[in-house]
Amino acid sequence: MDKTSPTAAGAVADIEDGASLAVGGFGLCGIPSTLISALYQQGAGSLRVVSNNCDTDEHGLGVLLGAGRIARVTGSYVGENKEFARQYLSGEVEVELVPQGTLAERLRAGGCGIPAFYTPAGVGTALADGGIPWRHHTDGGVAVASPTKEIRTFHGRGYVLEEAITCDFALVRAARGDRHGNLVFDKSARNFNPLAAMAGRVTIAEVEELVEPGVLNPDEIHLPGVFVQRVVALTAQQAADKRVEKRTVAP
Repeated sequence: MDKTSPTAAGAVADIEDGASLAVGGFGLCGIPSTLISALYQQGAGSLRVVSNNCDTDEHGLGVLLGAGRIARVTGSYVGENKEFARQYLSGEVEVELVPQGTLAERLRAGGCGIPAFYTPAGVGTALADGGIPWRHHTDGGVAVASPTKEIRTFHGRGYVLEEAITCDFALVRAARGDRHGNLVFDKSARNFNPLAAMAGRVTIAEVEELVEPGVLNPDEIHLPGVFVQRVVALTAQQAADKRVEKRTVAP
């Protein structure tokens, strides 16, 4: 089955207002920037995003956030995005902060059909006890707080129940992919991309290099095509457009 879409715009055309999105990448590493740009042009708003962070003010999800198109974020890190922090503290966006490993496992569990799991991460903290501000009032007060989570003891140790995450769509970026949707990720871009892809009911992948089925070594495939519904081949210019959050040089 050929899953390629001619354009990024066509691939994201049916993402509606209020849709939930799992988005791959970490900071600016491995983000599906072309698909995000196409979604920005498409105009969908009130989006509920699950991603490690919201990238930067000028790039990636930060562009959607700055345009007021994101209503809720589930992530691990506010990061270098000052607009993200401002919107959260002013009550413009709802934010559920999740330990990074827990976020990864919630996405993976969603893709595997596991509804929930127990983890020791967060036991004895506000993550389990509840009360973390998810949304603020404009005056700084807490409008919505996190709920108390179930705790169980296994072998004398406490574990908190975490629910799996599934989303309407997933947007990811791969180094190589074929027309059947099999994907290979490059180095640290393999962080949240496979997990986000698994959690999407409709997963859209932008690939830097599109190859024919059978070219990829099955042992080298990081994500099988069963998890991917649409593939967008990037141009050479799009594939080379990789930003750096903080550029440093040796003295």
